[in-house]
Amino acid sequence: MSERVFLTALMAWLFIGMPASAAQTNSPLPKRAAVMDFELINEMRDYETADTNAAQQRRLDLISDALRREFDQRAMYRTVDNNAAAKLIADQKARQDLRNCNGCELDIGRALGADVVILCWVQKVSNLILNVNIEVKEVASGKTLYTKSVDLRSNSDNSWLRGIRYMVDSIEEKKQYLR
Repeated sequence: MSERVFLTALMAWLFIGMPASAAQTNSPLPKRAAVMDFELINEMRDYETADTNAAQQRRLDLISDALRREFDQRAMYRTVDNNAAAKLIADQKARQDLRNCNGCELDIGRALGADVVILCWVQKVSNLILNVNIEVKEVASGKTLYTKSVDLRSNSDNSWLRGIRYMVDSIEEKKQYLR
């Protein structure tokens, strides 16, 4: 009798400890994702000040962290720590943007033991028009699994974070993370 109680308690503990989406769908563990930091395509760079550049870099860091957190908390992806490939990432970024590095992102993904690599960028057309973009690539094949883009009509912390939440909501709703 005590063995059955133990097994029941163990099963309950395992079920309660699982992320909600994995528990509900009985899906396998989420894919390991190397989420690159957001880069900026700045159409307004000729008009920027040092203060504006600092604020934009802070926002890029803010939404990079927010995207990773949303993926982890929703159990859509298990984001990996990019520090293990920090030198490789820095070397590549010194040469070009990661979204245009002709496959170097796959080398980074392999170095991090990731299943997918997620390239991220913000295009700033003006102070009122921005878009947030991601491209998700399978590390083994280099195939693009999906892309997402969200347009923003405000250049503030709140609008950038709202864009990230909207993007992740859409990915989750369409179950694109399962591709």
